[in-house]
Amino acid sequence: MKTVRSLLHGEIIRAVSFVLVCFLALFLFFDLVDELQNLSRLASQGYKLHHALLYVALKTPTHIYELLPISVLIGCIFVMARLAQSSEFTILRTGGLAPLKALSTLLQLGLVFVVMTFLIGDYAAPWADRQGVQVKAKFQGNLTVGQTGAWLKERQGNRHFAVNVRSFDGISHMQNVRIHEFTEAGLLLAITTAPQAEIEQGVWQLQQAEEKSIQTTASSKTLQYRAVEHTKLAWPTEISADMVAAAVLSPDRMRTWELFNYMRHLSSNNQNAQRYEIEFWRKVFYPLSCLVMLVMALPFAYLHFRSGQIAGYVFGGVLAGISFSLLNNLFSFAGNLQNWQPWLTAAAPALIYSAISLLGFWWMVLRQ
Repeated sequence: MKTVRSLLHGEIIRAVSFVLVCFLALFLFFDLVDELQNLSRLASQGYKLHHALLYVALKTPTHIYELLPISVLIGCIFVMARLAQSSEFTILRTGGLAPLKALSTLLQLGLVFVVMTFLIGDYAAPWADRQGVQVKAKFQGNLTVGQTGAWLKERQGNRHFAVNVRSFDGISHMQNVRIHEFTEAGLLLAITTAPQAEIEQGVWQLQQAEEKSIQTTASSKTLQYRAVEHTKLAWPTEISADMVAAAVLSPDRMRTWELFNYMRHLSSNNQNAQRYEIEFWRKVFYPLSCLVMLVMALPFAYLHFRSGQIAGYVFGGVLAGISFSLLNNLFSFAGNLQNWQPWLTAAAPALIYSAISLLGFWWMVLRQ
């Protein structure tokens, strides 16, 4: 059985790697074409060809994360169909490879793809995205959200803060920061503004900050306005660089644990976290889609092929993978609009395709 496992795993890994490299080359080519337009537009700011190539190369982990499940599906369908056409899989069945044993053999390899997808999507892709943002920010400017910037909220005891960040470089440097402090009843206490700020561990270092506050004097109980300028002002906060990046960027750029912390931060400050909850559960379930793809591909080994039919079945696998991706995005948008249960919204496409795959496997293998 070790020989059979080595044969199947080796063939699938080679096929998946080939499909992944082909898809990756195509996507990187499209990215390079897009960057050539930016190359002419940002040439006056010093944006050169090697900067564009570096930026495109840093998008490789993100593309691998997005393409790995569909590459697993196409590569495994090709291997299963080829083994069925050459009658090799029939020989393996005659030698004692039972259907459930074949399924468990593929799922063992699928766990490897699951771990690989999770590690790439949770560590390599976010790091590469931030490096790419840093490369391009020097020439294109910092990240912004419209004309008003990104807004965040935080509660510290009985005080509430509304924080506005106009632009962010994706790493630690912010520009045009405003911090509004309110009481529990919603009365404005102070506004602190700073043209530059750096995010450190649990502290924002505000540069050239101006603090305008309204205080009540103890003797006359009258309101007193005060304006103080600080060369450097430290503001302790739980708002991290990842939370600022999430407010500016798409949440899919965050790691799973960072997304979970930001989701909790929004909930604790009475903000709508539906979008981020769905994205969190999508990140949890997305690597498991590799297992779904392997289950979908296994029934192809039990078909009877004629010469030249493999291309048609591989094309069908491509359509199945595209439909899975479309359904995944459809459920994400629909769940956000209809306020569906986040974990069920993220898991529904995988559950639907798993049920279809297992039904097809039962019909073709155990019934025939």
